[in-house]
Amino acid sequence: MSVKMRRYNLLSVRGEGTFAVVYYGRDTLTNDEVAIKKIKIGSRQEAADGINLTALREIKFLQEVKHPNVIELLDSFGEYGSNSPNICLVFEYMSTDLEEIITNRSILLTTTHVKAYMIMLLLGLEYLHNNWILHRDLKPNNLLINKQGVLKIGDFGLAKFFGSPSRLMSHEVVTRWYRSPELLLGAKKYGTGVDLWAAGLIIAELILRTPLLPGESDLDQLSKIFEVFGTPTDSNWPDVKTFSDYIEFKQIDPKPLRTIFSTSKPDELDVLERIMQLDPKRRPDASQTLQMEYFSNPPAPCPSERLPKPKELRQTEQQKRKMDKNDDKSVTVKKERQ
Repeated sequence: MSVKMRRYNLLSVRGEGTFAVVYYGRDTLTNDEVAIKKIKIGSRQEAADGINLTALREIKFLQEVKHPNVIELLDSFGEYGSNSPNICLVFEYMSTDLEEIITNRSILLTTTHVKAYMIMLLLGLEYLHNNWILHRDLKPNNLLINKQGVLKIGDFGLAKFFGSPSRLMSHEVVTRWYRSPELLLGAKKYGTGVDLWAAGLIIAELILRTPLLPGESDLDQLSKIFEVFGTPTDSNWPDVKTFSDYIEFKQIDPKPLRTIFSTSKPDELDVLERIMQLDPKRRPDASQTLQMEYFSNPPAPCPSERLPKPKELRQTEQQKRKMDKNDDKSVTVKKERQ
């Protein structure tokens, strides 16, 4: 165990993938709860050749950003004492994520809740885009929520600086269900529109409580997009035929969004209609979206501390408060006896 790792107590495993394990732990110096992401970088030889690109990206971007709606990287270090070295990233601990809120049927989501989550997401995006950073993997389980109900954008493994007119970028980014049509058509140059498209689909998912466009392949994803928003034409997307993977689809007219989002008011539908435009040049940026009437119209967004929490999390917090009260009582008794 590295000297730095001794500072943290690993208490439980919270998630495990092919290349990383996420632990819940505690910082022994501050007593704060933390999340520790151990990224496997293979053998010593592989580690010598260069650490995992995902880890490098997360470290690079998160060391440079600081915003209330972006996850905070507290520490990063390597562990090289074993046969399979790791890069350890220490984050502020987040209790849940937006996917858990959306899929938990015991939670009632109202307009005030949806509005609060979207404002926090758009404020985080506004900050990233103003600093020339594309996230490129927005989806509900990458939007983390702390005990105070504050939403923070996490997982910067696919993040990229943008703005250089000559820089080509991969179109194979963003989880398929949240991937914009220009990426699906092979765009190598793109901007903030890819993140805004994903944000629009997250709004849709908050309202519907199910993904709007769950494609089974890239071609199926395009089909699902066009079934809702209509096929590209020279008038709604003049540049569409210039993309390397462009294919012509049978002409389909867009569906009126009110037929899908039957409970939404006109101002909410207006946000979706403006963000979910096929032509990325016509989508508003995060700042422009925040200026739309929906976000200032009543009802007001719910304060973050009053946003809904999963039942299990509420019970855990109640138990912790009870334990803290008992600890306080025992300290008081000890002082009185002294």
